Amino acid sequence: MSATLKLAVGSLLVGCLVLGLKALAWWITGSVALLSDALESTVNLATAVAALVAIQVAARPADSNHPFGHHKAEYFSAVLEGVMIIVAALFIAREAYHGFLDPHPVTAPVEGLAVNGLATLLNAVWAFVLVRQGRRLRSPALEADGKHLWTDVVTSAGVAVGVVLALVSGWWMLDPLMAALVALNILWSGSKVVKESLSGLMDEAVPDRVLTEIREIISCKAEGAVEAHDLRTRLAGKATFVEFHLVVPGDMSVFTAHEICDRVEHAIHDAVPDSRVTIHVEPEHKSKHSGIVVVD
Repeated sequence: MSATLKLAVGSLLVGCLVLGLKALAWWITGSVALLSDALESTVNLATAVAALVAIQVAARPADSNHPFGHHKAEYFSAVLEGVMIIVAALFIAREAYHGFLDPHPVTAPVEGLAVNGLATLLNAVWAFVLVRQGRRLRSPALEADGKHLWTDVVTSAGVAVGVVLALVSGWWMLDPLMAALVALNILWSGSKVVKESLSGLMDEAVPDRVLTEIREIISCKAEGAVEAHDLRTRLAGKATFVEFHLVVPGDMSVFTAHEICDRVEHAIHDAVPDSRVTIHVEPEHKSKHSGIVVVD
């Protein structure tokens, strides 16, 4: 089992535990705000399942129907997660509305907040692990899941503050008010996740830092060539696709041109893991004099 898949399974187990703890906190207290926190955790669990499935699909090798691989499957999971976050926000808003109509005191707040606090701590630790490992493994699904969990941590802290303030002040309207704020916060979080995931589905280019590194590699490692132009990159899950035209002297042998391409390709592979490099070799009269200058 790959590291990515192990983390996805871990998310599923953590999601079940956290949901159970938050549901218990709501059952103890009857708090609308804690109910909203538990509802968000149902989304965490559902998206953990979606991420697990997407990661398994993304790991499949290329086939005749998908010659470039299945890397983008993880972006679909991230989009689904964002949509489900938005749906959860609407459910929470509904509960907050009913809480405004009929506010009531919270029972056993200390016990409920202690249980909810334990769930929040567990979420915080796992969110840190997912974001860090998701970036290291270049997994959009894991990173999106981690960011969502971190949003859950922030909202859980806000919920706890709201319940404490309601308890101290006796103004129980603060309980549904905090639930409404939770709904607004995760609504913003869900829209952000969807936006970032759609960028991946739209073949977004690599970050400027990586693009600069690729250009420098071509310039330094393509010794013997004249120039490179029409450099294009795109991200697809873990994979990074790099394409460009390499101009060589017209009298250069195919063998020598191929050696240059191999040298450049290996250097890009070393700098950009899971890269897929395509180089189109052209004779000198195809120079555009506006691309990447090769250092002799």
